[in-house]
Amino acid sequence: MKRAIFPGSFDPLTNGHLDIIKRSSPLFDEIIIAVLNNPEKNPMFSVEERCELIREILPEIETGKCDLIVDSFSGLTADFARKSGAAAIVRGIRAVADYEYELRMALMNRRLEPQIETVFLVAAEEFSYVSSSLMKQVFTLGGRVEGLVPAQVEAKMREKLKS
Repeated sequence: MKRAIFPGSFDPLTNGHLDIIKRSSPLFDEIIIAVLNNPEKNPMFSVEERCELIREILPEIETGKCDLIVDSFSGLTADFARKSGAAAIVRGIRAVADYEYELRMALMNRRLEPQIETVFLVAAEEFSYVSSSLMKQVFTLGGRVEGLVPAQVEAKMREKLKS
């Protein structure tokens, strides 16, 4: 079985993330959407809330025969990939700046776990500027994010903003 992990903060999950999941699914039998627990990022949603949201949305994604699993982790991505039995780490690239950062991370992950490959997918054009941090910033300043995040995520963002 070919297993991959797709790690990230997913705070919040965007349609760009869903596009990467959908497009990487033909390459693997199973993909673990690995939600990073990184409190230093000042998250809008707890790890549990992010996992729950992702689990709620994933059934809407057409993945063929690829199974999607949601899990969370702390620490090194390479360690989580090894412990999960993953053959690959899936990463999306939006722009040159992403490539430079992701290349450094991929090389370090290869040094830590040489048997695990990193697979880069170029973001779909319509999501090439979408990031979780940008979505949070635009949303909290009153901007519209519809079409850039799933409707369920936008609803949860509204709930958070009210509280």
